[in-house]
Amino acid sequence: MGNSLKSATFLIESRIADAARGDIAAYYDLGIAFSTGTDGVDVDLIEAHKWFNLAALAGSDIAKDCRAEIAEEMSAREIIEAQRQARAWLAGLQRYAA
Repeated sequence: MGNSLKSATFLIESRIADAARGDIAAYYDLGIAFSTGTDGVDVDLIEAHKWFNLAALAGSDIAKDCRAEIAEEMSAREIIEAQRQARAWLAGLQRYAA
């Protein structure tokens, strides 16, 4: 694994750890990373939609706009899957916090 890939993986993992603590900025940052392919990740609109959705649910207006923008490039089935993953993430956080 090259250094840039290793640092990109660390960056994503650290943002996921922040997201697990309910960090809205981390949700948004992950949405940006997966929607644009930055930070060494592949573009994954389902994953991006999930993170933008979580940020939007937490009150981020810019995440709502980003979610709507990428949804235009997604099929209904992809959007449903992204929403399912967001619900699963939230359910996991509730179990973790309990």
